[in-house]
Amino acid sequence: MQFWGYKRKEGRAGIRNHVLILPACACGSESARIVASQVRGAVNIVFNTGCSDVADNTAMSQKVLTGFACNPNVYGVVIIGLGCETVPHMELRKKIQSMTSKPVVSFGIQDEGGTLKTIEKAVRAARDMAAEAAMQPKELCDISELLLGIECGGSDATSGIASNPAVGELSDLLIDLGASTVMSESIEWIGGEHVLAKRAATPEIHNQIIQVCRNYEDHLKAAGQDCRAGQPTPGNKAGGLSTLDEKSLGCIRKGGTRPIVEVVEQAGRPEKSGAIVMDTAGYDISSVTSMVAGGCNAVIFTTGRGTPTGNAIVPVLKVTANAVTFEKMEDNMDVDLSGIIRGTRTFQECGRDLLAVILDICNGKMTKAEAYGFSDIAVDHVCRFV
Repeated sequence: MQFWGYKRKEGRAGIRNHVLILPACACGSESARIVASQVRGAVNIVFNTGCSDVADNTAMSQKVLTGFACNPNVYGVVIIGLGCETVPHMELRKKIQSMTSKPVVSFGIQDEGGTLKTIEKAVRAARDMAAEAAMQPKELCDISELLLGIECGGSDATSGIASNPAVGELSDLLIDLGASTVMSESIEWIGGEHVLAKRAATPEIHNQIIQVCRNYEDHLKAAGQDCRAGQPTPGNKAGGLSTLDEKSLGCIRKGGTRPIVEVVEQAGRPEKSGAIVMDTAGYDISSVTSMVAGGCNAVIFTTGRGTPTGNAIVPVLKVTANAVTFEKMEDNMDVDLSGIIRGTRTFQECGRDLLAVILDICNGKMTKAEAYGFSDIAVDHVCRFV
């Protein structure tokens, strides 16, 4: 199976060809937004941190920012910093340049003489990049170039018995074709981690999955917290989920049944191909952020209650098996899987349908959130206890 994409020298093909306007810190976010609005083909992200933080959190911010820049859907990068942020924009630029051959430039608001002068220079640089990006032709790429992020949010009783199994079937189909998938939200494995760990390709991976969940609970206990205080969420409970165990058993269904070949850290870049899991928090937007930073070039997002979530860098396809949600949130939902609940479709059939939808998206079809220009970013920052 093939799709039309953009070949990258570093590896995976992009299914989009964005010029990314990347703030180095929160103080550069508004300028980045204005620059992107002036250049066709440019996208921006809003970053709410990047300064006045402890070392571990600064490292995570840098990991996410460099991951965004290196995502295969990005052609080139224009960085906008303030000038006094924890990691100066010049250093961020050099770090990205050491990781990729993409064109990368940076500007500092304090260095350039203020906001308007910075925007003027950044717009010119972004326009030049966009002109170059427009000259890059699409090429036939094998489906093995696809790294699909798998997410759930606003889950309800239909998620674990319908939409998540359908996406799990999609994951299996893609892996059998040579593609790779990433499932995150390790807090939502708790209670079902022993079931998930049975899919591990090796004893080491089995133990990693168990340890990830143990570490998360121990970390929260050290801060006097209990993950069950926030999980399930009020929306989950209103949708019919009663316990974290129940939510977790439904959550892990979306990862399919194929052997798990790798466990990666939050925002980490996978080194293997196949079924992969990522250790992230249980907040869906931060999990999508981490998977995009890890190199996913598309994300599929199951929801029972509904969500408008999107990402500037990758298309986010939102699916639900709740017919009421699909009707009430038709502006946001892309695919209706409620036939599984009604008994007119099987989750296997819907998984095959989703494969065709994903291929269309790889070939250029926009998701609803993508067409709106939605961009939700959240970086999970938890200080490390020593």
